[in-house]
Amino acid sequence: MNALLLMMGGTGTRFGRNRPKQYTLIDSRPLFSYLVEKADATACVDRLVVVSHADWLEYARKWTARYVKRIPFDVVAGGENRSASVRNGLRKLSEYCAGPDVVMIHDATHPYLDEENLPALIEAVNKHGGATMASRSYDTVYRMNEDGFLQKVEPRDLIVAGASPEAFRFGDISRIYENATDSDLAAMTSAGAIALANRIPMKVIPSPVLNLKLTYQHDLRLLLKLLHGYFFE
Repeated sequence: MNALLLMMGGTGTRFGRNRPKQYTLIDSRPLFSYLVEKADATACVDRLVVVSHADWLEYARKWTARYVKRIPFDVVAGGENRSASVRNGLRKLSEYCAGPDVVMIHDATHPYLDEENLPALIEAVNKHGGATMASRSYDTVYRMNEDGFLQKVEPRDLIVAGASPEAFRFGDISRIYENATDSDLAAMTSAGAIALANRIPMKVIPSPVLNLKLTYQHDLRLLLKLLHGYFFE
């Protein structure tokens, strides 16, 4: 089984709106509904778990049901922080997934799903244990110091920007989250960083999709220009 865990439990305080960014209405429907609809249409996705902010749980459930018709899905509440929310999603998946199954963890602030390269991502997990979508850097990459001055050029062929989703064998990643203490969860960052700290190899799958992440208002303005003609044609 290949399961997609859609993370959208945050509050989006930097986004500057009266609702979290993943619930922002675009053409009279919330942003995340485009993602769940595309997941439903992607052949290599067998099950979906949406992790929603607790205050928006029924809202997320209603809109997911409207656009997901092929694959089974669940909507669960997130936790006190990002990693606690991931753990909540993994616990729901434990009702269906076995150890070798693949779980793809996708952040709803990345408003795209590279369905063309998802099979390669899944294959890499089956072979290596972990994998992530990433975008290559085509510009010169510099390292700067704390005062904002350039220090040196980094080899751009070896530099990538992490993208969504990150993917793992279910048994490996769920074991890490279950064994973590609450303080561990609070300190954890991305699932990929956690995997590396636990010696899970992470194979890079280069994705040509624009690696947009919704953080500020100008990100939304770019998304509005690209939503129907690029991300969700």
